[in-house]
Amino acid sequence: MSTVDVKHFVAAGLPEIRDQILDIHVEVRHRDFGLKGPFYDVERFDERLSAYASRPGWTAVLGYEDGKPVGFCFGTTLASDTKWWNNMLTPLSAEVTAEEGKRTVALNEIVVRKPWRGRSVAWQLHEAWLSHRTEQRVTLLVNPLNGDGAVQAVYEAWGYRKIGDQKPFSDSPVFSVMLRSVKQP
Repeated sequence: MSTVDVKHFVAAGLPEIRDQILDIHVEVRHRDFGLKGPFYDVERFDERLSAYASRPGWTAVLGYEDGKPVGFCFGTTLASDTKWWNNMLTPLSAEVTAEEGKRTVALNEIVVRKPWRGRSVAWQLHEAWLSHRTEQRVTLLVNPLNGDGAVQAVYEAWGYRKIGDQKPFSDSPVFSVMLRSVKQP
């Protein structure tokens, strides 16, 4: 297991880290994984990043080794008027989807550069990010086809469980919706 230096950021700090996040996105999503199409374009990703960071409760962590950024994760609290649950392919009960602005945090992105993958850096960033969260539970979307299911299996190993599928954007893939408690036993 490798450890990296982790720095926490709130929305006001986004200008300081935006270029690092975008560079890592391009390197990993485009070059490493070959994800193409409008949904994965850096401009669309930057629009989503700005939209997420404009919401109350947005935070991020970046990991560094020898001063070089190696990965990031970020997310935001689901507000009472969230649209997070609107695009479920099979609707969930109100008990699952009810939000009041303090219950659930959405992990919007977690990305680690190739030389640091397989060294528990993603787990370290994930846990460092969650350590500052006050919500009860965390949700995320994962493409079940990524890594032939290996990426979803990693989240399952981290305690997430699949609760359904959704297609949040007209040009996005269908994602598995996963959920777990912020604080694990």
